[in-house]
Amino acid sequence: MTRSPRYSAVAIALHWAIAFGLLFMIWLGWNMDGKESWFQFHKSVGITILILTVARIVWRLMNPPPPAPTDLKPWENKASHAVHIGFYALMVIMPLTGWLTVSISYDFDIPTVIFGLVSWPDIPGVGFLSNEIGYAIISNIHSKLAYVLFALLALHVAGALKHEFGPEEGVLKRMLPGLFGKTGKPALPPHGFLVAFGAAIAVFALIAFVPKLFSAPAGPQANGGGAPEASDTSLQPNWAVDYDQSSIVFTFTHDGQTYEGSFGDWNADIEFYEDDLAASEVLVTVNTGSAETPKKLYNDSLKSAEWFGVSSFPEATVHLSGFEKTADGYTAEATVAIKENEVTVPFNFTLDEEGGATVMTGNTSLERKPLDLGQKSDASAAYVSEAVNIDVRVTASPDG
Repeated sequence: MTRSPRYSAVAIALHWAIAFGLLFMIWLGWNMDGKESWFQFHKSVGITILILTVARIVWRLMNPPPPAPTDLKPWENKASHAVHIGFYALMVIMPLTGWLTVSISYDFDIPTVIFGLVSWPDIPGVGFLSNEIGYAIISNIHSKLAYVLFALLALHVAGALKHEFGPEEGVLKRMLPGLFGKTGKPALPPHGFLVAFGAAIAVFALIAFVPKLFSAPAGPQANGGGAPEASDTSLQPNWAVDYDQSSIVFTFTHDGQTYEGSFGDWNADIEFYEDDLAASEVLVTVNTGSAETPKKLYNDSLKSAEWFGVSSFPEATVHLSGFEKTADGYTAEATVAIKENEVTVPFNFTLDEEGGATVMTGNTSLERKPLDLGQKSDASAAYVSEAVNIDVRVTASPDG
């Protein structure tokens, strides 16, 4: 007796990986409950399913599935074909509608970072849907597709069981060889592995990386790793900053965890006289796009419009004036300008001599709300602390 051929190993692996991925996605989507890490994982798995679907479609085109059992009735054959088409449609539409949903989010716009490693862009050209009605429609479609999947899954399983335990030849062994009987090898030797997965990788790279090649850097860059170019100012700087030994560090809390970040590109024009504090003045210009934290998601979030808005406001400034001597060191008024907002806070610091240079160590604290930082997605500070602590260390020497 000739055994019916099974699916290829690649087809079987893709079938079960995507099937379990879709079911896991539905469970995860119903249980996220505001957990941002789960939300990011949900998006990561969804994009993975979309990319695997590319590989599966290409593989199927190059490796036709085994023919249907000859004892199937015509209507059963058509129904099976329709269910399979429905599954392929869902494998594309479910991730795409999810991607579209996050692309048009108008009040909780969190960047997508695939498994915390690769930035994933929004779908371009869909801004017209970024409103309450558009978001409600698309997100509702995305969520209700889960029920369509369950309906197709019920038909698929019912049909497979009928043919397995009825008088027909049976089909489960084709996708689960060994568990429901022995099968023959695929009718034709499988081929096209590199083409199928190469196409999937190419699609991923085209979306994730190619747009970055054509995007302009956000804001000024440091000159060869040294000091950035001096900003336009009426100050007469009398101190030369050693930027390699200097830093601007910010500390914040997210989901109960404390994180530390820093700015890698900034410039300080310092006109400071210990014996004439009234004539002292400092202007610091910071490239906001140079903010670095331990997580890529935070880096991408800080560049977005509701945080630093780097594309429109590549620089922030800090102007220090009103210097006074204190019992512990010095204090000054720091006027911080970010985007179109400005606040003035006290900045306390000390001066110490180290290795022939003067080291200024200072700190202050900023509130997010007055600076319009993260006020769309987290105005209540439920996730990110309202207060952000700033610690500054500047190593400088008298200039001239």
